[in-house]
Amino acid sequence: MPEFKNVTVVKKANVYFDGKVTSRTVLFSDCTKKTLGIMMPGEYEFSTADKEIMEILVGKLEILLPGSNIWQKISSQESFEVPAHSKFKLKVFELTDYCCSYVK
Repeated sequence: MPEFKNVTVVKKANVYFDGKVTSRTVLFSDCTKKTLGIMMPGEYEFSTADKEIMEILVGKLEILLPGSNIWQKISSQESFEVPAHSKFKLKVFELTDYCCSYVK
């Protein structure tokens, strides 16, 4: 889906890692939530309360999912899932545009 219609966008940005990762929250009428963001090159660790589905729109990175010791390569137009109540690591190699969906 290239665009979202009839949504609410939270104006205040979510800013992480000294501004190297930022996103905006998009709220839907069915109470679901997504974030649209940008990651600059670097290494990051995130934790999540909900299950996340992260779609990489443009960019190149590697992810280390919980319980794994193998880094997975992810590029433009690919996605990955992160289980709820977990931590995951990212190595971002180039400016990366992403959409993250939160699943309750």
